[in-house]
Amino acid sequence: MAVSILASNKEIMTRARESLRNNWKVPVIVTLVYLVIVAMSGQSEALNLAFSLILGGPIALGFAFFYLGGVREQRFDSAVFGQAFQQFLNAMLTYILVGLLVLLWSLLLIIPGVLAALSYSLTFYVMHDEPQLHTLQAIGRSKELMYGHRWQLFCLGLRFLAWSLLALLTLGIGFLWLLPYFQTAMAHFYEEVLNSHHLAQPELIAE
Repeated sequence: MAVSILASNKEIMTRARESLRNNWKVPVIVTLVYLVIVAMSGQSEALNLAFSLILGGPIALGFAFFYLGGVREQRFDSAVFGQAFQQFLNAMLTYILVGLLVLLWSLLLIIPGVLAALSYSLTFYVMHDEPQLHTLQAIGRSKELMYGHRWQLFCLGLRFLAWSLLALLTLGIGFLWLLPYFQTAMAHFYEEVLNSHHLAQPELIAE
């Protein structure tokens, strides 16, 4: 399988900043609400587990809807979370299955677990664009799209890990801006992978 070349992580991060320029307000508010809910659910292990298993998937899909909308339409609309929750059961099952797969790979060694997480990282973006796919198909599609691109996504994550260390110095307040920045960069990364994959299709057919 041919591996397409993507824009650099620097370019992807630049595009993310451009998408957020003059559009920070709603993403920051959405992030604040999310962090408050997470903090409240973290008051007990049982509540935190229930929150993750039941709402983790729909919220992850909601973020995919929200940030892809910002990237594609230059409009961050919190109302799209309602659309994502219409796929509640499928999103919940997908989130649980992805978590189990990553956990199983991690039982072998940490590296296989990381590789699995990278391979499945685009699953909820795929569910946004191809809602007709069931759980395993969406996961498989993510794995297909990520072929040859896991290292670049890993390096992109490292860039934001460095930024997160700085955000900690602000007593966590910096995450209100860092998390939208990361999510927007992820949406741009998905767009880049998707477009390059489509461009590679004629070449694959010719072969």
